[in-house]
Amino acid sequence: MEHLSAFDATFLEVEDSDPHVSLAIGSVSIMEGPAPSYEEFVSTFAERAPQIPRCRQVLRTHPLDLGSPEWADDPHFDVARHLHRLALPHPGDDAALFEMVASVMERRLDRERPLWECWIFEGLSGDRWAVLTKVHHCMADGIATTQILAKFSDSGGGDSFATAIRAAREPVRHGLGLPKISLNPLKWVSGIGRSAFAAAAAVEHMAMGAVELTAGVLNTAPDSSLNGPVTSLRRYSVARVRLADLQEVSRAFGVTLNDVALAAITDSYRKILLERGERPGHNSLRTLVPVSVRPTNHFNMADNQVSAMLPLLPVDEADPLKQLQLVHSRLTRAKDSGQREGGAALTAAAKNVPFAFTAWGIRLLSRLPQKAVVAVATNVPGPREGQKLMGRRVLEILPIPPIALNVRTAVAMLSYADQFVFGITADYDTAPDIDALAAGIADGVAHLVVASGTHRGSARS
Repeated sequence: MEHLSAFDATFLEVEDSDPHVSLAIGSVSIMEGPAPSYEEFVSTFAERAPQIPRCRQVLRTHPLDLGSPEWADDPHFDVARHLHRLALPHPGDDAALFEMVASVMERRLDRERPLWECWIFEGLSGDRWAVLTKVHHCMADGIATTQILAKFSDSGGGDSFATAIRAAREPVRHGLGLPKISLNPLKWVSGIGRSAFAAAAAVEHMAMGAVELTAGVLNTAPDSSLNGPVTSLRRYSVARVRLADLQEVSRAFGVTLNDVALAAITDSYRKILLERGERPGHNSLRTLVPVSVRPTNHFNMADNQVSAMLPLLPVDEADPLKQLQLVHSRLTRAKDSGQREGGAALTAAAKNVPFAFTAWGIRLLSRLPQKAVVAVATNVPGPREGQKLMGRRVLEILPIPPIALNVRTAVAMLSYADQFVFGITADYDTAPDIDALAAGIADGVAHLVVASGTHRGSARS
């Protein structure tokens, strides 16, 4: 049997710490044409689910957490129990879809069954239908979830934007490495010396990153409507932009695509805070930015392989271009400081601690009021090419992040073919302006696109 890692189990402990939280992640695939019959849907998923072992497995836990939970085959597995069908109320527009998405995602998955489910939404306007796929976060991170969903598609996978991210190209090294053996004894001393210096530098880099992450968590943010207890109800909204627009801004100003997306998020949060009568400060928006440490040969593994950065997004800056520059410099500094490596090292170190101590510690910490992190912004690379499901085209994919630990809004970004979508989850009672947050992100991208055109024109002249 495979055991749940201490890091994967964290998502169970965090969920258990707050009865108002459901730590499932999801996505909505908007489909072209009339919906299939329920029988065809069940038949297709019954055929494809066996390709994904986790879809047929349940978690077996141990009393008092004396051992880590284990994945075990469900002897009573029935794919039909994981597939549901709903009709959207007329007129079947985005508002109706988003309300249904929020309603489905706020309900916890049944831990007596495999931790996933799919929902068909019929009655979507424009001769469309949708499939919502929901997976518990203990089972998979964003990239692993997109790989799982790809296996349900007609092609069974395909190329992903995830192959271009840093983790795929430069996997985090948890070991320090040894010098290559040479037959020349004179090279042994120099080889050992170089390795010793490299090892010391790597350890220092990871240690500094871990210290920065810890300091970020311990630095309390100012009181804000963005941080505090959540209810059991959720809101959901979406901002849609063209991937080409982000790429244009990225090239014009020499920044990453993720920098552009985070700058647009920064601008929108600033406007929301001002509309709420709050004054954005330097440390008003410390944001958890998950960073993948998943190498390409682990793409088919269903687990969590992420580290984190904790940048302060510059909501105190009014100028969008200066916001972009500050986001770029702060993200670059966070990367260079070793936060990615430090987070990965802390996660790896947890494997050497008895599971009971790890579980009890996480349980205690998750019940303490978390006042440092105010928002979550995660970027999930999706399929490069258009997908099909049961012969129907997947027109777009909308990501759905969870919220927990006093964070009242979370933004997930997903690239699919030529599209880039921001999916936003928020607490129902404290974020009635979620649509304004979504609209502000789209406006933020549009402003940067205009600025990039002006910048190119002035550079040519």
